[in-house]
Amino acid sequence: MLQVNVLRQRTDWVKERLGVKNFKQPELVDSIIALDDERKKLQADYDTTQSRINSASKEIGKLMGQGKKEEAEEQKQQVTGFKIRIAGLSEQMTEVEKELHDKLVQLPNLPAELVPPGKTPDDNEIVREGGTIPQLYDGAVPHWDLITKYNLVDFETGSKVTGRGFPFYKGKGAKLQRAMIQYFLDYNTAAGYTEYIPPFMVNEASAYGTGQLPDKEGQMYHVTEDGFYLIPTSEVPLTNIYREEILKETDLPIKMTAYSPCFRREAGSFGKDVRGLNRLHQFEKVEVLQITHPDKSYDVLDEMVQHIEKLVQNLELPYRILRLCGGDMGFTSALTYDFEVYSAAQQRWLEVSSVSNMESYQTNRLKCRFKDANGKMQLTHSLNGSSLALPRIFASLLENNQTADGIKLPQVLHKYFGAEIIN
Repeated sequence: MLQVNVLRQRTDWVKERLGVKNFKQPELVDSIIALDDERKKLQADYDTTQSRINSASKEIGKLMGQGKKEEAEEQKQQVTGFKIRIAGLSEQMTEVEKELHDKLVQLPNLPAELVPPGKTPDDNEIVREGGTIPQLYDGAVPHWDLITKYNLVDFETGSKVTGRGFPFYKGKGAKLQRAMIQYFLDYNTAAGYTEYIPPFMVNEASAYGTGQLPDKEGQMYHVTEDGFYLIPTSEVPLTNIYREEILKETDLPIKMTAYSPCFRREAGSFGKDVRGLNRLHQFEKVEVLQITHPDKSYDVLDEMVQHIEKLVQNLELPYRILRLCGGDMGFTSALTYDFEVYSAAQQRWLEVSSVSNMESYQTNRLKCRFKDANGKMQLTHSLNGSSLALPRIFASLLENNQTADGIKLPQVLHKYFGAEIIN
């Protein structure tokens, strides 16, 4: 959530940055400032009236002590009038503050200066590329055919038991999935991230704190009776560990990693681009997250990008890193880098990770702060990234490493999988 003082002090700049994100309601900024003016006016009136009540109450005590009961009664009547007024002011303030809050959460995070203008993924900037796109043998097929050939994933039974997009991994498919999860977690913890197993459901306050609500309400699975939401990523429970916490400057940075299933409705996702493992309603992911000093968050972002880049390199996959344009960025992000790996059998790039700096957008909602060396209270910055999302990595490993004799796995997975090849 943006801070009102930023909207007030840098109004034109805020509108310009919102334009980079293709936000269509810049007038909302003016509406928020006007509501804040109204709130301040009501607050001043409230404080003045409360001061009069306090002064009159003291005067009543003096008058009663002096035996001036009639004058004291007159003061009491004034106090009664003041209390009626203050009750009305309090009600008005509550209404204005709610309207102010409801409008404020409609504003997305402001894009950083590095964010390129643009509206679609075609406008994203390629930062760098790595790896070698393999030349597949003549009998190469997409991963959904390899899955059938080697009996790795059961889509039909998943559809029967739950619905489309909820597959069963089985046999060597389940083993490969588990091997990747363990490797990713070991890689992250070796880099200083503390491992968590988080809850897979969160309450409304947690979903609000990281910006899933109200922006992505329709994309989340909602357990209506209990008011819980199935998590779309472990970013949500991990970040909320520090909701309404005041940290010490020496606590920063806080580095966390977690494996979790992720649940996304992905309404309207159909067609060849979502075939097989390309897009699921339940998928597994390992996440990395940092809560940092605001002066260091962009250095941390670069560090996290390099961390994930090395992980993709270790999997021996061809990849590219994109800096997302304003129109392709998430609601809460100030700057996002996407990782894509090349699927040789599908002959297209598949997104496998997003690494984002949220700056103080989430932590302002969460009220996650720290005291600096001078005792001043500041908001922390939050960052997160996929390290990695498994379905498309699974698909790319199958497709890019297929041979006539089986699927050769990258060396880093051999000890986790217990074999060098799937056959």
